[in-house]
Amino acid sequence: MTKYNKQTAVGIFVFLGIVAVSYMSIKLGNVTLFSDDYYNVKADFTNVAGLKVNAPVQIYGVEVGFVESITLNQKDGTAHLELMIHKGIQLTDDAIASIKTSGLIGDKYVSISPGGVGDPVGDGGVLFDTQPAIDLEDLISKFAIGSV
Repeated sequence: MTKYNKQTAVGIFVFLGIVAVSYMSIKLGNVTLFSDDYYNVKADFTNVAGLKVNAPVQIYGVEVGFVESITLNQKDGTAHLELMIHKGIQLTDDAIASIKTSGLIGDKYVSISPGGVGDPVGDGGVLFDTQPAIDLEDLISKFAIGSV
């Protein structure tokens, strides 16, 4: 009888360990599997050099979301971004999305300068006013050649 009690206790312990590891993997991996805290906003950029999926989206330096996907739109010649924004943050269609660098040669992130007089952007909405990433190599080569 005690043999079955030990096996049951070990089984429960292993099960709880698997549940805990799964939960932490989902939370640390920014997977929105069990959560409806975000809405989707789309934006097209001419250059997203260095930007990666799960990069932060910030307003006034405060993180308000993340980049869900980056795809190429060959028809328009742009990079199509899908951003996940916290539901408590309301954007308007006159907001400006730009790609910035944290630090001198740090990671890229999307910075949104909120508008104020435009129509609210809901789930699946589009930010039309975008500014691409600055290409430092191109800028340095222009400076070195003297065409700046």
